[in-house]
Amino acid sequence: MARDNRDRDRDERDSEFVDKLVHINRVAKVVKGGRRFGFAALVVGGDQKGRVGFGHGKAREVPEAIRKATELAKRELVRVPLREGRTLHHDVAGRHGAGKVILRAAPPGTGIIAGGPMRAVFETLGVQDVVAKSLGSSNPYNMVRATFDALKREDSPRSVAARRGMKVSTLQARRRDLDDAGAAGAEG
Repeated sequence: MARDNRDRDRDERDSEFVDKLVHINRVAKVVKGGRRFGFAALVVGGDQKGRVGFGHGKAREVPEAIRKATELAKRELVRVPLREGRTLHHDVAGRHGAGKVILRAAPPGTGIIAGGPMRAVFETLGVQDVVAKSLGSSNPYNMVRATFDALKREDSPRSVAARRGMKVSTLQARRRDLDDAGAAGAEG
């Protein structure tokens, strides 16, 4: 009975899980009879509700490499706090190796303005409005890892308020005051 419940829970989790293939790399090993090909797949997956992960799988066949990468992506999910379930709470930068990314919160209707590998991360995460720029390395592995580094630095107002020992409403009131002052400065 417990096993049936566990399988049903896993099926429900898998049904809401969306995965995107970011990159496939083909490598060749030269042997006596010719070349042996191997494939490496980079997959990003998430539930489109604030959880996302990535996986890297290698195999002799493409479907097997993708399956391995997807399994790893499901195991390595991280939760990212989102504002109104559609954008980031604040601007953030991340890096991995020579890959650097800058992620910016955006107003409603902006859409996902981001390059290839980063776009896949945001689509599976469930972000609808974000502006992102990658600098340095265009290697998909480094870009995805840099994006995850940035997303791990993302803080929600609730966690910031708890860390500072203040109320969330006080913190958000300050933010609204700053937004109003910025808008007034832009008009004048």
